[in-house]
Amino acid sequence: MKESEFDTCVIGAGPAGLAVARALGERRLPYTHIERHTGPGGLWDIDNPGSPMYESAHFVSSKTLSGFGGWPMPDHFADYPPQRQILSYLTSFADAYGLSERIEFGTAVRDLAKNADGTWTVTRADGRTSRHAQVVVCTGSQWHPNIPEIPGDFSGEIRHTVGYRSSDELRGKRVLVVGAGNSGCDIACDAARAADHAEISMRRGYWFIPKHLFGRPVDTLEGVGPRMPKWLEQRLFGALLRIVNGDPTRLGLQKPDHKLFETHPTVNSMLLHHLQHGDITARPGVLRAEGRTIHFTDGSSNDFDLILLATGYVHKVPVAQAHFGDEQHPDLYLSSFSREHEGLFGVGFIETNSGAYQLFDAQAQLIAGFVQDTRRSLPNAARFARMIRSDRPDLTGGLRFVDSPRHTGYVDSAAYAKYVTKVAAAMGWPTEGRPPAMRAVRSEETVA
Repeated sequence: MKESEFDTCVIGAGPAGLAVARALGERRLPYTHIERHTGPGGLWDIDNPGSPMYESAHFVSSKTLSGFGGWPMPDHFADYPPQRQILSYLTSFADAYGLSERIEFGTAVRDLAKNADGTWTVTRADGRTSRHAQVVVCTGSQWHPNIPEIPGDFSGEIRHTVGYRSSDELRGKRVLVVGAGNSGCDIACDAARAADHAEISMRRGYWFIPKHLFGRPVDTLEGVGPRMPKWLEQRLFGALLRIVNGDPTRLGLQKPDHKLFETHPTVNSMLLHHLQHGDITARPGVLRAEGRTIHFTDGSSNDFDLILLATGYVHKVPVAQAHFGDEQHPDLYLSSFSREHEGLFGVGFIETNSGAYQLFDAQAQLIAGFVQDTRRSLPNAARFARMIRSDRPDLTGGLRFVDSPRHTGYVDSAAYAKYVTKVAAAMGWPTEGRPPAMRAVRSEETVA
């Protein structure tokens, strides 16, 4: 059989998988969609086994800039929607485009194997197999916790925040949250309100960006006024943050050891509030444990019952790790196209400083455009295939990201979007999907 006689397999029905399924469906391209859970939504479904979701979780990008093309988030949503609204949005998206009816729910994938003819065999957990011309892995990047070792012997409880669900788990306890990412700060605020005593440990100083400035979601201010070079934006917005937040060392925080935007942004308005009111105490990095006592790098110490590790995740791809390589950051062209294995793609692995859904949409549209034009044997598909192997654009936007595992392969969202738009235009592909009423009506037979 020829490769073109096989379809595309999409693994995962979280936001990334749904974006890919829509992009393929818009072009009437045949596809198989597999999801291990019983419904769409991925990690935003708090009942999805293994999900890192917790009750107080909210988006850290605003609804205005977070929806998929053609399907904006509703006006009645909060500026920063809570997890239940995000799940309802994803479910409505899947229903509006007829995606749910095509998903094999409750079906886990056990293995992905490359065949000699370039096709791919997907093996389900029950042993059933199917063969595909392409595979798009959309299993997500926040399922496999990064768990650092704490030197010494802690006699209390230590666990990663991947298993945290609600502040009820913190009541009556002395709690230490380790890590100052967005989820770490959220959970630290839960601890500030619910725990008997709460502290947060950070290895370095961070810039804390409030969710609102001048009464508007902060990410909507980026397009206001003239475009500025990144260095000037860093300087001006950094000065504004120093005015708004004041001196962080006054609250026990460390002074940032990097310029603004050089780490993943921490968008949180409440942690500083709780620090200012004495609800939580800031500490530097953990040095060692001794019984219930934690010693910190500045020589201070305190006793705790529970340590929650908000220390991030590794990008494991258990169904196809041998094909994706590095667990921290797979080497994917534009964070989506396997450079080594033709017909293998991934969506949901991009690390950047903005909301993800519009980027997922752009990646999905590029993949679908490439698949369609490959089936049609168009010259631009061959040209793009060469770019996958050799093109290594600078997508930092002039930023010098800190030297840490998370920031390996990190991209600036504005630089990424600008480059992807340029590439897509050259190939004749869109970068976002269309409203349901405008879905393509061309059949696969007319484009094959």
